[in-house]
Amino acid sequence: MIPIGRGDGIANLEGHTDYDITWPWRRPGGLRRGATAVLRVKDEAPGLRFVLPPLLRAVDHVLVVDNNSTDGTGEEALRVAREAGHADRLTLEHYPFDVARAGAEHLAVPERSVHSLAYFYNWCFAHVRTRYSWKWDGDMVLTTEGEVSMADLSWQVGSTDAVIRFPRHGLYVESERRAFLDLGLRNIEEWGFPMGPDFVYSKAPEWEIRTTPERFEMFALPQGLCVELKWLDGDEFAHWTDPASFATSLRNRRKRREWTVWNALQEGTVPEGVVEIVAPDGVHVVDHVTHAWLPRAPRPFVVDDPAHAVG
Repeated sequence: MIPIGRGDGIANLEGHTDYDITWPWRRPGGLRRGATAVLRVKDEAPGLRFVLPPLLRAVDHVLVVDNNSTDGTGEEALRVAREAGHADRLTLEHYPFDVARAGAEHLAVPERSVHSLAYFYNWCFAHVRTRYSWKWDGDMVLTTEGEVSMADLSWQVGSTDAVIRFPRHGLYVESERRAFLDLGLRNIEEWGFPMGPDFVYSKAPEWEIRTTPERFEMFALPQGLCVELKWLDGDEFAHWTDPASFATSLRNRRKRREWTVWNALQEGTVPEGVVEIVAPDGVHVVDHVTHAWLPRAPRPFVVDDPAHAVG
C-alpha cells in the first residue's frame, strides 16, 4: 500500500469527487516560497477580530476553512481581513460535511470518510500553495511578541524541513474587561510544518495526528507568544464526544486541565496557576493581555514542570 502522502491524493469513501484531495506538491508548478496559516473553523466569529489581524501581518497567506458555521464565521473573516487592509492575504473555503467530534465519535469514522477529522485536515491543507504551513485555530491570538516572532520565522522556514512548536496559554474570557489566564499549564504543541508527503494527517485514537519523517529538526519557541481564547459563556467542549472522558484518558492531560479550570471558574473558584486579569477602562481584556500584560510579564511564568509540558 502506498503511504498516504506519496500518491497523487485521496478519494473519499462517499464518492464526493468535488471533495477528493489532490496533494498540492503534485500540482503543476509545485509550491511557492512562503508560509500559510490554516484555520479550520466552526462558529468562531466572536474571536476573529482578535485572531486575524496579527496573523495576517505575520504570514504570507491565511486560509480559513468554514465548516458549517451558523454564526457568520466566514463573512466575519472576510470583514476583518478587509478592515485590517489585508483582504488579498485571506482565502475563504467552505467544507460542507459534518466532521466527527474528537473522541469516540471520531474513532468510529473511517479515515477516508469526508466526516473524518484526518480527511478534513488533509483536505484543508491540500489548499495550501506555499512550502510551509501553520496549523492555526480560530481562537489563537498572537501577542505583540508572537506576531514579530512568527513574521520573522515565516520568511525563514519556507525552504526548511523544520517543525516548530508554538506555546500558548488558555485565556478564559468572562467579559470585555475581565479574564483568567492559565499559567498553570504550558501547552506547546507542534504548529508549524513543511508542506510535503512526509507531513500529512492520519487517524489517531481520539483525534487526527500529523505524520513526520524519521529524522527532522524541531524548534520550540519561548512562552508568552500566544493565548487561546475560551469564552466562559460559550460551549468550549462542543467538538468533543464526551468531555467527562478527559478524567480517564492518559492522552488528554491538557483537556483535563482545561476541563478543571473551566468548571472551577464557572463555580467562582480560581484554580492554582490561574491569574485574574482586569483590563483598563476602554480596553478589551484580550487586547490588554496580548499587547500589554503578557509582553510585560516577568519570565519564567508560573507553569508546570517543563519536563512534562503538553505537546
